[in-house]
Amino acid sequence: MSNNFKSKLRMVLLLALAIPFAGIGQKNVVTSHRVFPKVDKVLEFEKALAAHAQKYHTGDTYWRVFEIQSGPDAGGYQINEGPTSWDALDTRGDMGAEHNADWNKSVTIYLTDRMSLTYAVYQDSLSTIALGDYSDKINIGHVYPKIGQSDNVVAMIKKLKKAWTAGGITVAVYTASSSGKSQYSIVTRYKQGLKERTPGFRKPFKEIYESVNGEGSYAQYLRDAADYIDENWNELLFMRKDLGSK
Repeated sequence: MSNNFKSKLRMVLLLALAIPFAGIGQKNVVTSHRVFPKVDKVLEFEKALAAHAQKYHTGDTYWRVFEIQSGPDAGGYQINEGPTSWDALDTRGDMGAEHNADWNKSVTIYLTDRMSLTYAVYQDSLSTIALGDYSDKINIGHVYPKIGQSDNVVAMIKKLKKAWTAGGITVAVYTASSSGKSQYSIVTRYKQGLKERTPGFRKPFKEIYESVNGEGSYAQYLRDAADYIDENWNELLFMRKDLGSK
């Protein structure tokens, strides 16, 4: 065995060993905290939230705040933190007594008891836009597979990705992790604003889908959705840059 071959073999082995550790440190995890202010305390809540975010949340704990415009959570606010890694979340902690006192005494006093927290992992292979390429207006489609059907739902999303790519539709896909029911969040980022929703802005989606997946494929997609998806619903969210980190 030549020295050159041995050197190449060592390099291959080192790269293979590095792959798991690269995955551990990958910054693809986002936390989404949903809160709901008291109806008569919205302005006070927004002022307190902005002050808290800008004082305490930078780097891996950077906050992007969205106001939920439609759907069952309309009137709420979604606070996105990250992206970060599971490794970093291990050492995040509660950010200290001063931070906690400010959140509990300055912000939560304006909130109702309703809230939720989701860990979501960005899926590059299913998305048509980079994790950090954000937009001010988004649609989130919440897709819940039937038990045992997650692989089939992923196959459906891969076919959707081909259509999104062909139609110039910018979509980021996330999977929920240890956050309730199995869920895929399909986030359409409207880079050109809500006018992208206007009929005629693009070709009909069925036409785009069949152009890349074959004639009759859209009807099969609808049958697959009925067979593999337990529930799905959508909502519009608008980013509030004035309420997030600076």
